[in-house]
Amino acid sequence: MTPFDAYKQYLALKNHFSKDKYDYHKYAGKSRASVESFNKRKDKYWFEKLSRQKSDEEIKNFYIANFVEADDPNSLWIGNVIRAGDIYYKEWTKRQQSLQYLFTQESQTFFSEYNLDQAFDCSKGHPPVLKKFLSGKISPETLVIYDRIFLIRNNFDKKLLDPIWESVSLKIKKYTPFLNIDVFRYKKILKDTIIGD
Repeated sequence: MTPFDAYKQYLALKNHFSKDKYDYHKYAGKSRASVESFNKRKDKYWFEKLSRQKSDEEIKNFYIANFVEADDPNSLWIGNVIRAGDIYYKEWTKRQQSLQYLFTQESQTFFSEYNLDQAFDCSKGHPPVLKKFLSGKISPETLVIYDRIFLIRNNFDKKLLDPIWESVSLKIKKYTPFLNIDVFRYKKILKDTIIGD
């Protein structure tokens, strides 16, 4: 990947995670960027460094990790990515490598406090699952898996009309295509977690 390609990849993934209508997969990661605009950037040396240090797949995953971690991907400044990006990338990579274990541990802890009805009940505002996610007790990956199993976005989108949920809902929607999840296997893990062996 050339430095300009690394920049285009950054723009495409930023658009994907921050704009409801843009779909990275549908548009094959294309973005409207010109070499001229790239050459005028003060941070272009960073894209050059990134393209030398990481493979194409690592660059893509590096960006995904940072956009998933961001509270607001649209306002994620490249300077923050330069400073803290490697930390988020390492944490993200670790979560990917132990996804099944992470999901099992987080689910055991979560469902020791709440039953299924309570966990996703939003009749009195933010449901426990959202509160746990916002406090960092549930990872973005576990939240995406819960959505794949229980379709929580469909339910919460109708009932929770607030900016906090809207940003989390968008994050789930945008992150889901990047996670290859065997829903059947995670349903079984959850069933064993809730009911017991």
